[in-house]
Amino acid sequence: MSKLDKRDEIARAALELIAGHGFHGAPMAMIADRAGVGAGTIYRYFENKDVLINELYRDLEERIYPTILDGYVPEKPIRERFLHLGAALLRYFIGNPLDFRYLEQFHNSPYGVEYRRDKILGENEGCDVFRELFEEGITQQVMKEFPLVILFALSFGPLLAVARDHILGFITLEEMLIAQTVEACWDAIHK
Repeated sequence: MSKLDKRDEIARAALELIAGHGFHGAPMAMIADRAGVGAGTIYRYFENKDVLINELYRDLEERIYPTILDGYVPEKPIRERFLHLGAALLRYFIGNPLDFRYLEQFHNSPYGVEYRRDKILGENEGCDVFRELFEEGITQQVMKEFPLVILFALSFGPLLAVARDHILGFITLEEMLIAQTVEACWDAIHK
């Protein structure tokens, strides 16, 4: 197994265990066992568990953003861009339930709180397409003049809830329902 393969196996094992058991329910020894490596091997790739958790998040972002930006046209009207991003994000979540469960854990932990604060305030590197869209929507007066955190909550809170309910089997999200759900989120934030 190559060095890159081992890192990927460790990351995959950590993702599965953390998504299923939480950060505290996935000790490094359990991650090593699931990955088929010695416990000390993890530390060749990740300095500690905090680094592993944060790098997993960055790995997920690197997978998500190209997916949701596929077909995204920055010159289109704000509403169309919002609908594209919302539907693409919802489709990604329901198609990748492990990623979704990990992201939920991350964003509701001290790791995620700090990250979200920096992202919303524009102090974090990475894809800022959502924040930029909201700022443009406010500037063009097509979105309600709420603080960004409220726009994020009104837009993505419902998407996260329905993605979770789909993953849990409470509802089946097909294309029509995805489009209607994202449209309802738009209704919550546009003027």
